Formats: sequence, structure tokens, C-alpha cells
Amino acid sequence: MKVITSIKEMQSELSKQKSLGKEIGYVPTMGFLHEGHLTLLNKARQENEIVVLSIFVNPLQFGPTEDFSTYPRDFERDRALAEAERIDYLFYPSVEEMYPNDSSVKVVVQDRTDVLCGASRPGHFNGVATVITKFFNIMMPTRAYFGKKDAQQVAVIAGLIADFHFPIELIAVDIVREKDGLAKSSRNINLLPEERQQATILYKSLQIAKKAIDEGERNPLGLINMISEMITSESNGQIDYVEIFSYPQLKQLEKLEGTIIIALAVKFTKVRLIDNLIMHIE
Repeated sequence: MKVITSIKEMQSELSKQKSLGKEIGYVPTMGFLHEGHLTLLNKARQENEIVVLSIFVNPLQFGPTEDFSTYPRDFERDRALAEAERIDYLFYPSVEEMYPNDSSVKVVVQDRTDVLCGASRPGHFNGVATVITKFFNIMMPTRAYFGKKDAQQVAVIAGLIADFHFPIELIAVDIVREKDGLAKSSRNINLLPEERQQATILYKSLQIAKKAIDEGERNPLGLINMISEMITSESNGQIDYVEIFSYPQLKQLEKLEGTIIIALAVKFTKVRLIDNLIMHIE
């Protein structure tokens, strides 16, 4: 595995690989790798001759009151995990390398961002889209791998690829969970012990909502109220949102039909957790 910190070197290395006709799988992360990231890397390894992992905590996607400075970082640990996954290149640029000057152009996402995380984090997805556009132009991979835990991000990236005509295949990979159902996240380490136990209600509430849908429930508001009451009664977390939309359009529904997403975000003392369930209804 080769660790690269320079954009020019990264472009040069991948240009050589592409000239040899090799397919490139790319996994963008902010580091502090967990099993969810490793699942993405493993899938990329299975489907491509060359695998690139980037680790970059992107300041553009953090709001002024959010956790950029405290976001967990452990590069040596991440390097060891990447080597164990047989990654070919680990791209680890500095903020100065990615943003050497005040940008004269940034990406502004017009659709799918006024709901869910986008509603409470103005500018967040502009930051995500800007850095991913940069990474796509640096790497120009064959395939890019994203986890479905950030389902709104997946929808935004799908739009980015389509609108900017990137010749890149988007691979969305299922959520990886702990044994008790909690979605794996780098932020889970910031949960207090009591909160860690309470956080399992997020997944449980989604499963109960799915059961209700399977049994014929089609009223979005009734399901939202049911999930909200469960989370409020069984945890100290503060609900940011519980929503049901069409997916990937992220439009409101009066009646559940087609492909939908049930998504939620809950704030605990030091961390905000998200989870979702995507399902198709005939």
C-alpha cells in the first residue's frame, strides 16, 4: 500500500494505472475506520483491480457549532486497517493541499437538501458535493462506494454524478450494524455508556415501523408518531427529525408507495446519530 499526500502524485499514479486498462474502486472517508468502512473497501477490492481509500476530514461540511475539531482521528490505526484490507493507495491530503486558497468556485446542491440532515445543517451538502467533486476529478475512478447509512448523501452524490456527467458508477452498500442493531459509526465512541444502551431504540423503532408497513400501514404521519414516541419514551436522546420520503427523490408522501426511506436523527449528549430504512412498497 502506498500512502500519498499530494494531489499531483495521486493523479500521476492513477493515470498510470488507467493507461494499463485497470479498473479503479474508490472509497472516500473521514477516517477513524470501522467495520462499515471496511465493508466498502472489501466490496471495492472484489470488484476492481486497484482500490483507493481517501481519508480527509472535510471542514466545508461542518457547521460553525459542529464537531470538526473533535471528530475522531487516528491515522496510524487507519493505516494498519487499510493495509490489512490490501488497499493499493491511501490518499491522505492536508486541508491546505485540498483547499490551498479561498475557492473561487464551490458546488451548490439545489435539490434533495432541504429535508433530513440538510434542513438542520445548512451548507453541509454543498461542502460534501464540493469535496467529492474534487476527489472525483483527482481520482476519476471506475466505481465509487458509499454507505447507505448516509442515504441522503448517496442521493445527493447520485445527482452529482448524473448532472456533471461523471463516468463513474455509484455503488451504495448496505448499513453495517453492531450485534444489537446500532448502525456502526465513527461517532459512536462519543456515546455515554447509558446512551449507548438507549441508542438501540433507533433501529428497533425502524424495524417495528417496517412490520407495521408489512401488515398494511400506509399512513406516513402515523408511523412517524409511533417511531417518535418510542424514541422519546426509551431514551434521553433529543429527536432532530423522523421523516418518511420517496427515495431517492426525497419528496413528501401522502400515502406510502414505491421506494421509500424512513430516516431519523437523534441527538445525545456529545453525538448526533442517524439511521434509516429503505424499502419498496407495491
